[in-house]
Amino acid sequence: MSPGWIETEDNVKHSKKDKLQHPVCRVGKVSDIFNMVMFLCSEKVSFITGEDIKVDGGMSKLMIYKDDNGWYYSI
Repeated sequence: MSPGWIETEDNVKHSKKDKLQHPVCRVGKVSDIFNMVMFLCSEKVSFITGEDIKVDGGMSKLMIYKDDNGWYYSI
């Protein structure tokens, strides 16, 4: 499993910009990882082997690279 940004503390307020980094419009929660683990432990996935399942709210699909949408990285 490849988890994305998972907030592990309660009552943390994230900015709108932080939330919009994810296509689901929120930062991950511990329960998102728990639910995936419970699914993987169930008989429903008895034929799935050797997979890397991303639990990242779609963030890996929305990665921002230099020159994308006017974004630049500078040191």
